[in-house]
Amino acid sequence: MNQSPDVIIRPVLTEKAMQNEFDYTFRVKKGATKTQIRHAVETRFGVKVRNVRTLTMPGKPKRFGRHIGKRPSYKKAIVTLAEGASFDLFAMEGDEQV
Repeated sequence: MNQSPDVIIRPVLTEKAMQNEFDYTFRVKKGATKTQIRHAVETRFGVKVRNVRTLTMPGKPKRFGRHIGKRPSYKKAIVTLAEGASFDLFAMEGDEQV
C-alpha cells in the first residue's frame, strides 16, 4: 500500500468517538499501517498528528432468515492531534467512498 490519503474510508461519528476533542476516529483500510494513517490525516486535513492507535473490529454473526452469516471485520484508527490542532470533521462527510 502506498503513502496516499486513500487509506481513510470514512469518519466514525458516534457519541463515544466524539467524547474527546483531540481524538478523531476513522474507519481505515485493513492493510493500513499507523505511519500511513498518520501521513493520510496530515496531508488531507493539514494538521499535526501526535498519536495513532489502531484496532481491528471483528465481524459479528448475523442471521439471514434460517441461515447464520457474518458481517465483515474492519479496522478502526483513533488519531490524536497535537495540542491546539483541530479540523472540521463534518466537511469530510460529503466525499465518502463506502
